[in-house]
Amino acid sequence: MRKYNIIILTDRDSWIVPYVVVLQKKLTKMGHNVHIEENFPSGSNFDMCFMLSYSRIVSREILARNKHNLVVHESALPQGKGWSPMTWQILEGKNIVPITLFEAAESVDAGQIYMQRKMVFAGNELVEDLRSCQGNTTVDMCLEFVNNYPEILSQARPQKGQESFYARRTPEDSRLDISQSIKEQFNLLRVVDNKKYPAWFEYLGKKYRLEIYEE
Repeated sequence: MRKYNIIILTDRDSWIVPYVVVLQKKLTKMGHNVHIEENFPSGSNFDMCFMLSYSRIVSREILARNKHNLVVHESALPQGKGWSPMTWQILEGKNIVPITLFEAAESVDAGQIYMQRKMVFAGNELVEDLRSCQGNTTVDMCLEFVNNYPEILSQARPQKGQESFYARRTPEDSRLDISQSIKEQFNLLRVVDNKKYPAWFEYLGKKYRLEIYEE
């Protein structure tokens, strides 16, 4: 089996970092040379560059340094491009969320697709459970690409259909409506992060924070 030089770009404070470490360990055990970085090393080039929960714009020059630049995105591309696609789909009431591994391009989420899977939820998972499924599925898809490379390149297909975009989420998106029931807003409670962007509401001129945990 051929050994590859691989870099994984991810934000240092991202929830996905523990899963990225797992991916690195598994690939290293297979004999590959794997680096985890927040910034692309100057003058370097790699066989594969995985960009996982990476919020920075990658320049054309950096993309050109690598044989493959790969992204995992939680939607059925070209639908659901943009920010926090799984969160938005949970808020839409979906319990089956597609996840796509594709080649990065200069345009946002526009490259050719190598594989798509589905994450299936019961409808009662909170954010940690949702992230666990997303993180583990991401690791599995990246391993599948490496293990089946270069044959997997023959599966590449262009994105087809009407594209759509999700906006970047802000603290305002975690605001509860006190005129609605908990049941009506449960999907919002499922996707809030108790530390980084907790649920909140205003009442009689004061702001209140609400945290949710599974008993």
